[in-house]
Amino acid sequence: MSSMQFLISTLFDLYLMVVLLRFWLQLAQADFYNPFCQFVVKATHPIVAPLRRILPSFGRLDTATLVLAILVAGLKVVALSLVVGHSSFNPIALLLGAMLITLKEAFTLVIWVLIIRAIMSWVSQGNNPMQMVLEQLTEPMLAPIRKRLPEMGGLDLSMMVVILGLVFLQKLMGDLFGFF
Repeated sequence: MSSMQFLISTLFDLYLMVVLLRFWLQLAQADFYNPFCQFVVKATHPIVAPLRRILPSFGRLDTATLVLAILVAGLKVVALSLVVGHSSFNPIALLLGAMLITLKEAFTLVIWVLIIRAIMSWVSQGNNPMQMVLEQLTEPMLAPIRKRLPEMGGLDLSMMVVILGLVFLQKLMGDLFGFF
């Protein structure tokens, strides 16, 4: 049974991260002609396009993609509950759980993007389309921290500060809500 839970959880989490990445790319106004961005758009467009007809965007805030992320998280909760054997659902608890899972996965996504950006900065020779997108996504949160940190002789600790802050927030959510 735990192998089935692992598989369901992993598949939903991966798709949820792709949906959240699309939301983040639109919020950051990343270059959508980038091959990586094109993959994200193609993976989410069949579901986001019909939702956009119902849910309008508010400025740069794409509500259709955000609602899709919450729906994916809710479906994850339902699927895992069905595997375990629970068949009754409280809609309020389901919505709250889906929103918390979406927030937790957003934090996890940011952590992974920062780690991948750090690794790529060590091995990439520049002009990598993936690296350019990762910089577009992460630079708005790293630049203010970088300004406040003292010079470390070329060592950039801003990524570590953001990662530690996000891990702290995840742990705090676990303490407050108890299911992370």
